[in-house]
Amino acid sequence: MRYVVGYSANARGHDAVNLAVAMARGRGASLDLVLVVPEVQQFGAAHAPKAGFETLLNEQAREWLDEALALVPADVPAEAHIRSGDSDAHALIEAAEELGADVLVIGATSGGLFKRFTIGSVASALLHASTVPVALAPHGYHRKEALTRISCGLGTRAGAEKLLDFAIGMAANRKVPLRVVSLLALDGGNSGDAAAAAREYAEKTVAAAAPVNQSGVQLAAKTDVVVAQGRSIEEAVDDLDWEDGEVMVIGSSRLAQARSIFLGSTANRILRALPVPMLVVPSGYELKHQNQSTSNDTSGEAPQ
Repeated sequence: MRYVVGYSANARGHDAVNLAVAMARGRGASLDLVLVVPEVQQFGAAHAPKAGFETLLNEQAREWLDEALALVPADVPAEAHIRSGDSDAHALIEAAEELGADVLVIGATSGGLFKRFTIGSVASALLHASTVPVALAPHGYHRKEALTRISCGLGTRAGAEKLLDFAIGMAANRKVPLRVVSLLALDGGNSGDAAAAAREYAEKTVAAAAPVNQSGVQLAAKTDVVVAQGRSIEEAVDDLDWEDGEVMVIGSSRLAQARSIFLGSTANRILRALPVPMLVVPSGYELKHQNQSTSNDTSGEAPQ
């Protein structure tokens, strides 16, 4: 497995590397650290750089990438790449596709509150166009240990089952628990009935989506179903407990084209309140490299 990291020589880049290391350690993945530099050709004649500018630019980029590689522990394979382009987001998407990346990892902007998200222009572009899952590290993310839990935001729109399949496979491959989350924004009404209906739907969807082995025995990782509610989506997110080693998996908007990301309004609201990394999955995307098992074990543990 390969994870492409969109690196920048600042705190945002460090956050991205830390998250990529945490994700890689749970799957034995390698990292490709990608730094995008501007194309010299894009400068007009009136603003053309002096001779040797391109060489100096690449030397500086290489120095920054050497610093990035120093952030990666010895047990995680990593390579560095310099890409050029007039759009950082487009260059990162091209790199992810060319390198066969399973995930593209980026950081939030440095203007956000500690361990909260503020989305910059590059992240926004990626979250509306990437063809591979995008993992976004919140500002101030320092953890490098392997992930300890996967949470999946489950909605009721078409495609929810596909996202749940992805999350189940991700948790099973990493041998960590899965938490399926329904978020309810309640503006009056019978909150008890709404919560009960949301839980019933989530439990039925989980039961139908759980993978089975050749003997028909379910092989999903330990799965909990949680219904969180508040006066807003943000308040519902705040109502949940979050582990330091957790990642929240969400799907793309129904407006997304096939196999591409489009971050919807609800996901944007979740993102503003979320204290842990978010992984946004393209529409119709299927998990790569899912572990297979023919064991008859019924303990509920994930397959090897």
